[in-house]
This record gives sequence, structure tokens and C-alpha cells, in this order.
Amino acid sequence: MKIVFIGAGNLATSMSIEMQRAGMTIVEVYSRTAEHAESLAKKLNCKGTSSLEDIQADADLYIFALKDSVLQEVIPQMKPNTGLWVHTAGSMPASVFEGHAARYGVFYPLQTFTKNRKVHLEGTPIFVEVNNPGDMKMLKKVAIALSGNAQEIDYSKRIYLHLAAVFACNFTNHMYAIAADILAEQGLSYEVLLPLIAETADKIRDLQPSKAQTGPAMRFDKDVMDKQLSLLSEANRQALYKLISQSIYSETIK
Repeated sequence: MKIVFIGAGNLATSMSIEMQRAGMTIVEVYSRTAEHAESLAKKLNCKGTSSLEDIQADADLYIFALKDSVLQEVIPQMKPNTGLWVHTAGSMPASVFEGHAARYGVFYPLQTFTKNRKVHLEGTPIFVEVNNPGDMKMLKKVAIALSGNAQEIDYSKRIYLHLAAVFACNFTNHMYAIAADILAEQGLSYEVLLPLIAETADKIRDLQPSKAQTGPAMRFDKDVMDKQLSLLSEANRQALYKLISQSIYSETIK
């Protein structure tokens, strides 16, 4: 099977390297930025291009790893071919390919990707969808070879998976960033938080998150909360502290 990646960002970089490591053949990488295409292509020992016109038309699988707005711009510019076109977005329907490809679908890994950081995909759920039932076997085979965990799901459920992932990953990481800033302002390293963060993440393997909740907001300990609010100088952070504390308490008393 020959695979072409449309995109050379965080997800494309990590996933293409892992696919190659799993024995798959990446034959070409496209990026609007020639330097990015060539950089990833060099790692994969394949062709890189910044021209949609030059993308080879005889691949079996075309993986569009692009942000949503760019995805909608690029698809109409692609030359039609007989390959299976899939995107990797949690928030876009497979029908974005309609009228541009006869065979299309979604290949959505529920994972966070950062360029230049190795991601082990073993066990990562990869959610797949196709417009042609005959392509499901092939797409599942790719997902299983990559992670061992392929699941069929449609857009109506996938958008909620993506929403949940934003809360569990992106918002959580933003909290880490705020915590690191608070410590840095006092000349302390964020590394002191790492055991706490690790235990917080690990214990929800055994407990429902709602059962693992601790802290002053859960008890609505107003003295502690008011004192902590007074330590926050930025209005946005004060508002965030209040909103999250209220949300935690509301969930606790349900």
C-alpha cells in the first residue's frame, strides 16, 4: 500500500513516522511550505512537494492532516484519483470530500501530537469512517497496524469525542501552563508539580473522575478560595478560578 500525506504539521509528522515504523510505505508528503514538506520527506526518505498539481495520483491512501479551514481549501484543488481520501479531524464530517473523491472517510486518532516529540501510538483509539463499506476493512487494517485499536464511529459521535478531548487535553494543558507561570513568578520550578500531575492522571484509571476530585472547591472552603483569589493579579485568572471552582462544587452537590 502506498500512502501520501497531505500536511506536514504535528500530527502528520508523528503519525507518518509511526506508520513507516510499523512497515507502511509513505511515498510522498505535501505541504504549502516547501521547507516543511522537504523536512518531513527527508525523515521518511520519500518525495516532498509544495505543489498540489505534483501529487502523485496512483497512491492507495491519501491522509489529509490539515487544520479544518485549510482542509476545506485544499480538497477542491486536489486532482481526482481512485485512492481513498481520509482526513484526521475530529470536528469535520467525512462529507467534506463529497463531490471531490469517490472513496473517502475519516482516520481520527484520539491523541495529542507535538512535532519533534516521539508519540507511541500503541493502544491509542483510532476512529474510522468510510462512505464505501468496502473500504472499511482496509482502513481498519491500517489503524490496527498502527495502534492495535480501531473503532468505527460516525460524525455525530466523533464531534463529542473531540469536544471531550479538548477538555481532557487542551484545557488541562492550559491549566498546567498557568500553574507553571504562578510558580515561575515565585522563582519555583514547575517540575515540583510533576508527581502530583502524574498521580492525578493515574488514579482515574481506577476511579471515575468525579470520584477522584479533591481540593477546596469540592468542599467550598471559602476561606482558602478567597485567599487564593487574592493571590491572582490577573482578572482573567480570577474569573477562571471562580468559574471552575463553582463548576466543581456544582458537580459535587448533584
